[in-house]
Amino acid sequence: MPTPSSPKFLRKTAAAARASFAIAGTLLLAGCSQINFWQMDGHQTSMVTAGPVAESQLQVFYTTVWVTAIIFVVVASVLAYATIKFKARDQDDENAPPPPQSHGNPLIELSLIGVSVLALVFIAFPTLRAIWFTYDVPEEERENAYVIDATGYQWWFKFDYPQEQIDGVGTLSVANEMVIPAGRPVRINLRTVDVIHSFWVPKLAGKVDMTPNRGNHMWLQADEPGYFWGQCAEYCGDSHAVMRFRVIALSEEDFADWVARTKQPARTVTAATADPARAEKPRVQFASFKRNEYGFSDKWDPRSKVSPLDNWRQQQFPVANEDAALIAQGRKLFQTKTCIACHTVRGHEGMGITGPELTHVGSQTTIAAGLLENTAEQLARWIMHPELVKPGNKMYTTGYIPSEITVNQEEALALVAYLQSLK
Repeated sequence: MPTPSSPKFLRKTAAAARASFAIAGTLLLAGCSQINFWQMDGHQTSMVTAGPVAESQLQVFYTTVWVTAIIFVVVASVLAYATIKFKARDQDDENAPPPPQSHGNPLIELSLIGVSVLALVFIAFPTLRAIWFTYDVPEEERENAYVIDATGYQWWFKFDYPQEQIDGVGTLSVANEMVIPAGRPVRINLRTVDVIHSFWVPKLAGKVDMTPNRGNHMWLQADEPGYFWGQCAEYCGDSHAVMRFRVIALSEEDFADWVARTKQPARTVTAATADPARAEKPRVQFASFKRNEYGFSDKWDPRSKVSPLDNWRQQQFPVANEDAALIAQGRKLFQTKTCIACHTVRGHEGMGITGPELTHVGSQTTIAAGLLENTAEQLARWIMHPELVKPGNKMYTTGYIPSEITVNQEEALALVAYLQSLK
């Protein structure tokens, strides 16, 4: 049996290594043929940036990749050269005694140490610069920075706008869709009311934790108006994977209009504002869904020509042919089903703080913390079976179960009509 230092053993080891590389290369190429490369421009890719913070972090990544790629090429080239030059080519080479052994060349070893230190320096400088840059809004921009307080719950996000006060009510507050002014730095104060969460909008900024009993912050900026995907990046319970949110960046004028609209109390639909002759019920298909099944249509596909930002803008307008009587019925059910105990609808009923504020929920593009598209069908699904959409959520565990709340299809239609009217 050949010993580990014998030429025969080394030859077999090299052959096994070459076979392994060949198999790995074949599998890699086979896998690449199945990859949809457009996914590099997906909703939550960090390879496509839309703001200075994400761009700074991406440049650090590229620097690290180039340095490590050069190291890989050098090491792999030396390995390939040694493997090819000194491999046993015939029986005589296999039986030949091993060449003289030594402990290496001090000059080469010191050079390798120096090159390694230099490589670390090349990585360290842009890394430190990015850490200082991304920590907080640059000093010259701080006076122009817009401030938002983001709070993590299991499993949704609350966004408060301390610079936008509502007389007699308090601070402007929305859930799961954070609207920001484009082209302007936004400082986000990060808080949590329960466990550790992590705030992440890949195209705008990296991950920053929301830690209990400890204030944290970050900043980001969208260079242009756009619609961006985000989510919690820290395991925080059963439905961590479906704790998502959106960031909508608007021009300064559009942002000011949105603030003015959102400050208004809830919209009330009456027979005077809706045409009874044209009223119709929400079109809902009560289908069966899988547990945790997402609820987005193909228009959210990045390959689609439909712009998510344009869809958000369309969502701000009331739906056609509203049924005032059905909406009034839904508003009444919103009280009797004790939704008002957890949710607030300014101008209507409810002063709850456990769940998201719903004053303008009809104007949002998503529900259930960014998991479902805000359509009549998905809204009815969320109302009737919240535990199947987001297992362990408090709407079900602390609301539906203790109060023995159930919602049938007719009640769901009325509640959907009411909630969709809240523009």
